[in-house]
Order: sequence, then structure tokens, then C-alpha cells
Amino acid sequence: MRLSHILAIKGHNVHTIRPNASLDDVVRQLVLHNVGSLVVNDPAWPKRMLGIISERDVLRAVANQRTPLHLLEVADTMSLNVVCGALDDTVEQAMCAMTEHRIRHLPIIENQELVGMVSIGDLVKHQCDELSMENHYLKSYIHG
Repeated sequence: MRLSHILAIKGHNVHTIRPNASLDDVVRQLVLHNVGSLVVNDPAWPKRMLGIISERDVLRAVANQRTPLHLLEVADTMSLNVVCGALDDTVEQAMCAMTEHRIRHLPIIENQELVGMVSIGDLVKHQCDELSMENHYLKSYIHG
């Protein structure tokens, strides 16, 4: 199964934030959308990713800076070297990349533009659904 199939099911919506937003804004957006990361972009170029900011980045900033969140900017905290996936990547390739790099969110890029985001939860759900279906067919075959 390819990541394009996962995005066809879950949608291509990606939550974003500006680089000059505060970490307080980040926390509010993460809670509002019930997500674990936001893509950082320039509103003038919404499909161009500047970086990514995750819950882990916020925690790291709090631990290192000991500064109130409203005084810290996304641009100073975001991850710049973002591991990305492609629409043609398989679920297995994405899971391996996410495990190797210890990340939970994988932006999907096509023609240098952001086209979606998958989380480790999306991939695990897909794997569970596949195993459940396989289990059902095997039981039907054995009993039928």
C-alpha cells in the first residue's frame, strides 16, 4: 500500500503555522486540532515547507530556555532538517523512515510542494486494518 492511498482515505489537510508565531500559539493550535505537529510555512507560499514544529520541539524549548511560551518564536524552535515522504512510498518504507529517525509525523512532498501529512498512528491503523482483514479471510477460508 502506498502513502497516496492513506492520504486518499484521511485527506490532504495539513495544519500549519507561521515562523513568527509564538510557542503559545503552537500549543493552542496543537490542542485545537488534536495533532502532534504543525508544518511551518510562509502564508504567501502555503505549499512550501520551511520546517516543522512538534510537541517534542516545544518541550525541548521549555526545558532549555526556561522562558514563557509567548516570548519564544517558532522560527527559533522548529526543526529545519525535515524527513519527508513521497506519495509513491509504501507504508513499510514510511514506517522504517519514521522509526529510524525517531519521528511521529511525516510530511508528504510532491514536486517540492506539501501535499499531506501522515502520522505513525495513521500507519499503525492501516496495518491493523490490513491484519484484521487478512485474519477474517483466513478464518473464512478455514471454516468455509
